[in-house]
Amino acid sequence: MTDITVEKSLDNIPRDEKKHETGHEDNHLRRADLNLLTVFDAVMQLQNITRAAQMLGMSQPAVSNAVSRLKNMFNDELFVRCGRGIEPTARAHQLYGPIRQALQLVTNELPGLGFDPLTSKRQFSITISSPLDLLLTPKVLTMLKRCSDGVTLNIESLIHENIENQLRYHELEFAIDYRCIDRADFYNQRLFDDELVLISSRNHPRLPPQIDYDCFLNEKHAVVRLHGYSSFSLPYYDAPESQARVCYQGASLISVMEIVSRTEMIALVPRWLALHNADRLNLRVDTVPWFDNKLHCYLSWHESASKDKGNLWMKDLLIQSAGLA
Repeated sequence: MTDITVEKSLDNIPRDEKKHETGHEDNHLRRADLNLLTVFDAVMQLQNITRAAQMLGMSQPAVSNAVSRLKNMFNDELFVRCGRGIEPTARAHQLYGPIRQALQLVTNELPGLGFDPLTSKRQFSITISSPLDLLLTPKVLTMLKRCSDGVTLNIESLIHENIENQLRYHELEFAIDYRCIDRADFYNQRLFDDELVLISSRNHPRLPPQIDYDCFLNEKHAVVRLHGYSSFSLPYYDAPESQARVCYQGASLISVMEIVSRTEMIALVPRWLALHNADRLNLRVDTVPWFDNKLHCYLSWHESASKDKGNLWMKDLLIQSAGLA
């Protein structure tokens, strides 16, 4: 005998019952104070009640009261004390992305809403992957100081598997990496081009004047950890024969170069980084014609941020900063 499951859909609900259910949802939303969401967004960004109050132009007691009401609205603590600040709960982290995206979508459509870097106190969050953070972070911060006293930046150097959701839900505004995000709902702008080179100690005992691929495979290699999501080295060590030559996996290219300078290992790095450290570390720099040795640096962002006047301003600032690289 066959069991038959009957699903209760809105189409099968009597009109009076349907009206009652949708009316209940409307009333619930109508009772919610949606102004509290801007407080939630500010507190999540800064994780400090006093600083959130300053950013919102509110008193600290008013923000504390709003946080208490938010706890009742979402039936969760949302924030717990941690040292001198507060720490979001798992539920707060879960809510942050969708709420931030919804607020951004509404803000984008408000007429006459501008962004003035001379008066804004907005904080932007971006990530610049290693080793590009070494090259670009000082230039970005110098450019920002020239253009605004109130706008601040929170810069991370880690690219991980959640980067697309972070950009989609505006936990981050921009990402800068040697790889672009190849998805239809993302934009990528090439900032500049670089070249992949091979470094070794100038005291290396075996390397010939001209290094070829066979010589490359005969030496021991130092790399950035290959199991990392955005490992710089991984694209060049995806074959068994090259992975077999790896003897050291470091956390960054800086540690890789330091190890290479004191051993007989070799490593692949961007040209700008090699030249910047060649004299300090006594490094030899060689070309690698057997690889596709062009490196492209990309600025990436989600399409939902494209109408945000503040994001447009920050995007131009990042592009100008990269032009100084």
